[in-house]
Amino acid sequence: MFSPAVPLASKRLLEVLHAFRVSPQVASTSRSFSTALNYHIDSPDNNPDMRWEFSEANKERVKEILSHYPSNYKQSAVIPLLDLAQQQHGGWLPVSAMNAVAKIIEVAPIRVYEVATFYSMFNRTKVGKYHLLVCGTTPCMIRGSREIEEALLKHLGVKRNEVTKDGLFSVGEMECMGCCVNAPMITVADYSKGSEGYTYNYYEDVTPKRVIEIVEMLRRGETPPVGTQNPLRIKSGPAGGNTTLLGEPRPPPCRDLDAS
Repeated sequence: MFSPAVPLASKRLLEVLHAFRVSPQVASTSRSFSTALNYHIDSPDNNPDMRWEFSEANKERVKEILSHYPSNYKQSAVIPLLDLAQQQHGGWLPVSAMNAVAKIIEVAPIRVYEVATFYSMFNRTKVGKYHLLVCGTTPCMIRGSREIEEALLKHLGVKRNEVTKDGLFSVGEMECMGCCVNAPMITVADYSKGSEGYTYNYYEDVTPKRVIEIVEMLRRGETPPVGTQNPLRIKSGPAGGNTTLLGEPRPPPCRDLDAS
């Protein structure tokens, strides 16, 4: 119980800190996919005592990012700085990287934790060099996204959010990626070349067979063609080509305002 003398804001801060960091003993009995996003568990490769800093090249990028914001609003750079830290660290954010970002933008670490735990784009556990994200929103689900995910998990021999033994692949779920007309789709976040060569690519109109082909192309170091995987479609146009609007549209009729 909190003392009545503790201000409400301090109570809330203590509640958030308590929720974010729990003991491994409690976590082992209560952790699930939904709550795993909400707290941190110290481990040998992810704890506040680990030393973490941006690389020399990324320190220059940090300066460039900060230059976009007024000097008294450094905290506005939290998302691009977290994204850069994640790219540098192989696709996920250890708590020590979040603390480093907090120090740069001169805020309490909890302010960075709030952002990192809110947005699903930030991974706080290890992912593969190729992080495969299956869209799970209604249009993709109707078009077979569950079968897409099942095919990936079975082919790679992992569960959702697990990393393959060779460290190459992991599979997750993301909500709507905005390509509903070309459903179902996946995104591949490619951390194989670090922040200097990071890419984030959409693969649309996929099938269970096609996503496995994409995985094997990535395994061989090849670059699968991005966008629609349907050979009959051009970008987001109808499969087989247009059947309407084949000529110049006619202007709408206008009244002759001078006529009596």
